[in-house]
Amino acid sequence: MVETDASPPAADRADDDAALRPPTEVLVVDNDAAHAETVAESLARAEFRCRTATSGREGARLINDHLFDLIITDLVMNDVDGLALLRLAKKVQPETEVILMTGHGTVEMAVEAMREGAFHFLLKPLDLKQLRAAAEKAAEHCRLRRENVALRRRLDEKFGFEGVIGNSEGMRRVIERLKLIAPTNASVLIQGETGTGKELVAQAIHQNSPRKNKPFVALNCAALSENILESELFGHVRGAFTDALSDRVGKFEYANGGTMFLDEVGDMPMPTQIKLLRVLENGEITRVGSNESIKVNVRILSATNRNLEESIRQGQFRNDLYHRLKVVTVRLPPLRQRREDIPSLIEYFAQQFAVRHGKRVKGVSAAARKRLFHFDWPGNVRQLRNMVESMVVVDVDGTLDLDDLPDELGEPVAEAAAAEAPLASAALADWVGRPLEALEQAFVAETLRATGGNRELAARYLGIGERTLYRKIKQYGLSGEQKSPEE
Repeated sequence: MVETDASPPAADRADDDAALRPPTEVLVVDNDAAHAETVAESLARAEFRCRTATSGREGARLINDHLFDLIITDLVMNDVDGLALLRLAKKVQPETEVILMTGHGTVEMAVEAMREGAFHFLLKPLDLKQLRAAAEKAAEHCRLRRENVALRRRLDEKFGFEGVIGNSEGMRRVIERLKLIAPTNASVLIQGETGTGKELVAQAIHQNSPRKNKPFVALNCAALSENILESELFGHVRGAFTDALSDRVGKFEYANGGTMFLDEVGDMPMPTQIKLLRVLENGEITRVGSNESIKVNVRILSATNRNLEESIRQGQFRNDLYHRLKVVTVRLPPLRQRREDIPSLIEYFAQQFAVRHGKRVKGVSAAARKRLFHFDWPGNVRQLRNMVESMVVVDVDGTLDLDDLPDELGEPVAEAAAAEAPLASAALADWVGRPLEALEQAFVAETLRATGGNRELAARYLGIGERTLYRKIKQYGLSGEQKSPEE
């Protein structure tokens, strides 16, 4: 029997990828309404999603309030001309491509348009086939640029302090402390409950240190017996014990020049603690079964969810090793003490797992966000991460909602809706007789508070553009840190 590769051909995979992409968003701006509709209809037949504006001023408003992949605008208009729209687009939507069209074209105009960043310059009357070809190229160019920006952002999130997500006061203090710690060689003890992200913090310290191009090696001290732990840390020589059939390099040797992260260091057996202390004091390790010392240069980051001072009092942890490990201490707050970070974490995890599992997730419902926000999270960020992943996996309609929540989040959907409805009515009743503007101000302020001042996320929740949100912040004298006027 001949086995075949079950993977689809590259061309089929490319078609599948294209099918998963959202439609290209296009803005057509032209004083001639009939011409604008003709352009939009032609592009709509090629699967573009078009919006039209019949004046430069209306086009400018839409550019400020909505994100477009492609803008096609007439050059000569009565109020705001095409070059002004081009400049505005490049300022507020740098990855968006702009095609200019005109019935009064000159070489000088074309040169000026390209200098300002236009993707193409078309003469009226338009050749619709040429228009679609130019639009498809511009859309592909925009997509590639946005993918590159997203890739750089993902790399920053993975390897920089941006990956330690949090806008709460507690997490901001942690990140500022990490920026001071990272460039040094100091040993760091990271403390916090299980699931608070201690290894992520250790990786961020390493990646922002002079050792970032050397190995980062993590080892869980609680997961191994004493003999195996020592062999993992220091290596062994052939014949050191029954199963030692050859020499083995330990984690310290492998991490030479880099960083060692010892997770759950509070569970390390006492004999291993003594050997680790020796390494910290003289920078030498000895393989199990050998008498030869090996010099190593390794920065030690360690983490624990235990109270090591209590362990010292109980004789379970060495006082001298404790002080060697905690030259600097970082304490991570539990998630229940930084609830304002929950919306940002939900958004981040939803996007991350949508990509990983090939699901299309448009967003998270307000009801689901509220339930996640008020949960106590005994398992901290790790538990939230796992729960959002579960929601993405079981979702069928593109919106993460109450029906996607696992059972442990409390009451069934029907009971929850019934319980929340009277509260919603009572809350709305408090606003009866007050100006609509006051309600908007309170709602914008509360959304900014809930997102920890993340304006991009707040604008998305409010369903408005970032520029519109910025204007409302100025209008109401708000800031990302300001509480709702009702608080």
